[in-house]
Amino acid sequence: MQHRRIAFIGAGNMSRSIISGMVASGYPADLITASNPSTPKLDALKADFGIQTTTDNLQAVAQSDVIVLSVKPQMMEGVCAALQQAQLGEKLFVSIAAGITVSRLQQMLGSDYKLVRTMPNTPSALGKGMTGLYADEQVLEVDRQFAGDLLSQVGEIAWVEQESMIDAVIAAAGSSPAYFFLFLESMQNEAENMGFDKATARLLVQQAMLGSAEMVCHNPQLELSELRAQVTSKGGTTAQAIASFQDSGLPAIVSKAMQAAVTRAQEMAKQI
Repeated sequence: MQHRRIAFIGAGNMSRSIISGMVASGYPADLITASNPSTPKLDALKADFGIQTTTDNLQAVAQSDVIVLSVKPQMMEGVCAALQQAQLGEKLFVSIAAGITVSRLQQMLGSDYKLVRTMPNTPSALGKGMTGLYADEQVLEVDRQFAGDLLSQVGEIAWVEQESMIDAVIAAAGSSPAYFFLFLESMQNEAENMGFDKATARLLVQQAMLGSAEMVCHNPQLELSELRAQVTSKGGTTAQAIASFQDSGLPAIVSKAMQAAVTRAQEMAKQI
């Protein structure tokens, strides 16, 4: 990974996860600055990773080549307006704020700066994330490489060629941990109804989920349908459960839910 001076505007969980991955992989801590209005999170970052910290966004920006915008979407406009006081010309911006388009961010910053828009998900906090990235034509390949390497610190990445596909990333990866949690919650509840205590019911479903995910990751040459077929004996218990899911319209339910996520992402983008 290229070594550049980098500033994180915002010291929340995502910034911490990325910084942790960077330092663990050998990125020089003295090239990393985190800025935040309050000090507790900054103090923890400095103590844990040895990075530089400040409560002054302008100071962080002035001493950095790459600016990671890691604040809540509703705070972004005020933060970007204040940054216009700094010399921003050749700096690369990386946004991890949901729902704010490249053109809107550039408008907030006051000019068409180089900007990479990303959409990570919550498992990034464990280094198991999935992040979608988009950059327009003015972002150089070397900058795209840096942004990709940066988000690779918290998991896998996928570039999209059209910015509208970021909404699809939200539906497929950004929001989807909650889909799986809902499915597991339903399974746990039914296991309890069958007589298991709460702890055992949770252990049964979470370990089955973990093992299934590992099987998917360790067999990339196999289609998901083939993995399903391998554990579905004709006329057996699994076949009966799968038939019940299909009779209830599970594929259509999933499709409708993912399309609803895309629609809401589009609506939210118009509100910011």
